Amino acid sequence: MRFNSFTLIRVCVLGVAAVAGAVSVAEAQAETYTAIAKVQGKVGAGIADLTVTANRFATDAERDALLAAVKQGGTAAARTLLRSKSDAGTLRLGSRAAGTIKYVYARNTGGGRLLTIITAEPVVLLGSGLSDAKPAAGYDLGLVLLEVPASGQGKGEMVPAAKVKVDAQGAIVTEDYGVEAVRLTKMIKKAK
Repeated sequence: MRFNSFTLIRVCVLGVAAVAGAVSVAEAQAETYTAIAKVQGKVGAGIADLTVTANRFATDAERDALLAAVKQGGTAAARTLLRSKSDAGTLRLGSRAAGTIKYVYARNTGGGRLLTIITAEPVVLLGSGLSDAKPAAGYDLGLVLLEVPASGQGKGEMVPAAKVKVDAQGAIVTEDYGVEAVRLTKMIKKAK
């Protein structure tokens, strides 16, 4: 009996230590990126600072679930799924909080990582004030893609208001509400 009690206590202590270590690892995984967001075209020209803070990264299973939702019901199904998830981070555009991130997926590339970041609300409807603006209905997600090199500055793009669907070949296709691309330059990972 004494041996079993000692073993049980040791297993419990190791379990608590493992959980404490996992919490520390999760906290250590929080990453912040800054970039310059530039747009130029029909809506005018603009430059703003973009800050993305990722507190939690999606697993492969979460990625697969999101892809299945898009295949099944497009933007509406993806938004429903994302809204049911806990927040994964924050997005700031200029001096204002522009959205709560619901999904961050990191994929390793040859020279770094590619981050896919999604909000369950549009970040901004570029061009919504123009006389020939299209209806905003259905452009319910915000997307950010960041190319994060192993060292130095990265780049990316943002689709502030998007629809998503699957094409005939099974690929995810995005439709941007705006007519101009938002380019992200001088992207860096901030040191802690």
